[in-house]
Amino acid sequence: MDRYFPKADFFVEFERFDRHLDKLKRKGTPIDYVSVCSPNYLHDAHIRFALRQGADAICEKPLVLNPWNVDALQEICRETGKEVYNILQLRLHPSVIALKERVQKAPKGHKFDIDLTYLTSRGHWYYTSWKGDEEKSGGIATNIGVHFFDMLQWIFGDIQESKVHIHTHDRAAGFLELEQARVRWFLSINYDTIPAAVQAAGARTYRSLTIEGEEFEFSGGFEALHTRSYEAILAGEGFPLDAARPAIEAVHAIRHQQPLGLQGDYHPLAKLPLVKHPFAR
Repeated sequence: MDRYFPKADFFVEFERFDRHLDKLKRKGTPIDYVSVCSPNYLHDAHIRFALRQGADAICEKPLVLNPWNVDALQEICRETGKEVYNILQLRLHPSVIALKERVQKAPKGHKFDIDLTYLTSRGHWYYTSWKGDEEKSGGIATNIGVHFFDMLQWIFGDIQESKVHIHTHDRAAGFLELEQARVRWFLSINYDTIPAAVQAAGARTYRSLTIEGEEFEFSGGFEALHTRSYEAILAGEGFPLDAARPAIEAVHAIRHQQPLGLQGDYHPLAKLPLVKHPFAR
């Protein structure tokens, strides 16, 4: 903040921020955008606030926790004439764009077999913060997986079938059948699920996407994606409300499915032993 906005006003009570915006408007200062980077369960309320201030809203993932929240926000957008933009940064990753182009050239009716693995370790703080409360964060699939479910549908089409094999405090695994893909997926925040070779290199995050046995490389290139997302929005090319809907519907369904256990076609890492974290709710 000191580097980029050294004279920025700062508030820790939302009510003071509300009054500050009223003061700006009385002075004739327009509010063009409100960027929402608050906890997941507050996104809906803060987006509504932005729209009713006469501003476009820019919201981090996940846009909201429930599909019906998208419907309500669309109504407010119609009432106010303002827009909601979601940060769907994986759609801007050069490797992901190249993969989408490759899939579009595939023979009609071909389905790709895919394993998606995303492991990003979290400390004790995670479980005692709002992130460890499924009612507030949406759980593992929503909190760390929503970008990947958006990416998969953006590339391979709508979900035709969704199964959940494992869904606990620190991991989730399942199977998705899309129009052009069959996907076994595994997400975890447990450091012990990260491959030993990755741990030995000092890394605490591991991303892997294999397509028909071939590793799809997109481990790098994430650093500038947020900047590019905001640049696109300011240029009138952001991802609007409807673009976020498929991923919100996907993670909502995953969150409310009864896990099947280890049956059918499941991700190999789903067999890893489960250990209850002492601070998990």
